[in-house]
Amino acid sequence: MKFAVVTYGTEGDTRPLAALCRALMDVGHETRLLADASTLGSAKALGVPSAALTGDIRGTLQPHHSISGVVAEGDRFRSTVNVLARIANVNAESWLRQIVTVAKGCDAIIVGGLAAFAGLSAAEYLGVQAIGSGMIPITPTATFPSPFLPPGIVPRWLNRTTHQFVNGMLWRAFRKSTNAARSKVCGLPARARVWTQHPMLYGVSPSLLPPPSDWPANACLCGQWMQPEREWSPPSALSDFLASGEPPIYVGFGSMAGFDRPKLLKEMIKAVAGRRALFYSGWSGVEASMLPANFFVIEETPHDWLFPRTSVVVHHGGSGTTHSAARAGVPSVVVPFAGDQFFWANRLRQAGVAADARSWKRLDASQLASHIEFAKTDTVSTRARALSKKMRAEEGLVNAVAFIEKLVLD
Repeated sequence: MKFAVVTYGTEGDTRPLAALCRALMDVGHETRLLADASTLGSAKALGVPSAALTGDIRGTLQPHHSISGVVAEGDRFRSTVNVLARIANVNAESWLRQIVTVAKGCDAIIVGGLAAFAGLSAAEYLGVQAIGSGMIPITPTATFPSPFLPPGIVPRWLNRTTHQFVNGMLWRAFRKSTNAARSKVCGLPARARVWTQHPMLYGVSPSLLPPPSDWPANACLCGQWMQPEREWSPPSALSDFLASGEPPIYVGFGSMAGFDRPKLLKEMIKAVAGRRALFYSGWSGVEASMLPANFFVIEETPHDWLFPRTSVVVHHGGSGTTHSAARAGVPSVVVPFAGDQFFWANRLRQAGVAADARSWKRLDASQLASHIEFAKTDTVSTRARALSKKMRAEEGLVNAVAFIEKLVLD
């Protein structure tokens, strides 16, 4: 079978879908991945055919650009919706045009991220199966509220309503440009309501988030979508650093940008208190000269190789990093910035492998230090190892491929 796989977002959106493409290819299917150019490195490394969608999310999120304010302004949810809508609305027509061109002759289109509405429209136009994908559970349930809302503020009886509200609000923010693109590119009628009937696959661990009992049969928590393990040789300087002392604390904030770097770094440096630490700058723009000598700055390094060699993972709470830290059996300290990161921070807290998270804007060195100390306790380390054992027994990609094949063949 032949699949077009479409997403738009940061590395955390593209990397799992590159792994899914590779898994589909390994059992004989053809795939082509469309995503932002700056996030396609994993696809190239895996030998997955790919093409860049228009746009520049990394440039858009840099501090000099006004959109970076999503992590620095008041209402987290509304700010997140606004930034996502602005990126998608500018590119809706070109995305739909690109997807239709690539997906002709495909058996199905797998959609995710900001390009999901364009992908769903392309599938409708081409008359092929549309399959939703994601690392954030958005299928309505009474078990937990929408991951885009702060945990603990919604009474349980409103949980399902929050999903419907958030999904509807996202659709309203994207609807005008999506419908204009549908008409101009495909001659399709305007949609009044968001799509709800297509199957959804999640690269999410059921050990970290138990499957809701009220989900429909076409929604599946497959397990984490990990890239195949490969031989990877670290730079000699990194090997020497790791060998020269106790396992370090890892600090990295992935694709986060636009925050008050001096403030956060000042508190982070105080909290680490001279201990050995690794720092990955990601898209943050933090330079090595801003850090003391106990911090060893690294380039992009495979999490499955690195995290088991650390003592604590300090991160932003993105779904991918959350899963990788948990799977490695290492406790977390989560410093959430926006969106679903507060949800994943809460899942780690409920699993007992992280303390209660604080937004980067409210964090100070003493709180961060206490969270690091909590993560280093024997009790937390034991819980982290137990969670890792369960997650390593999952076969996320195998489950996803089987589910996709059944959907298309049936």
